[in-house]
Amino acid sequence: QVQLVESGGGLVQSGASLRLSCTAPTRTFSSYALGWFRQAPGKEREFVAAISWSGKTTRYGDSVKGRFTISRDNRKNTMYLEMNSLKPEDTANYYCAARPTGIPTMAPSDYDYWGQGTQVTVSS
Repeated sequence: QVQLVESGGGLVQSGASLRLSCTAPTRTFSSYALGWFRQAPGKEREFVAAISWSGKTTRYGDSVKGRFTISRDNRKNTMYLEMNSLKPEDTANYYCAARPTGIPTMAPSDYDYWGQGTQVTVSS
């Protein structure tokens, strides 16, 4: 079992930046691929970004390409999501997720462990 804890959400204005963090107190953190997903009320969970165990491979959803950057620091057992040029449509609950194979994928069903989420609200 891997416990994931997100932080860094908040209320910001359109055009602002935020950095989300996801930590997991596990010795095997560096062996997991990690991902960020988001879900707005009444909508399905949406893929945002994912990163391989080494950090060398990343993937992004079309709606965030060029604005969001995913990264990880395995020494700190932490993954980050740097979000720039935020838009009202980015408003959602953001979740981090982990899968043990080390390969980043886009489907929520590929991930075995999930955090509780952190809310991001972007006002216009």
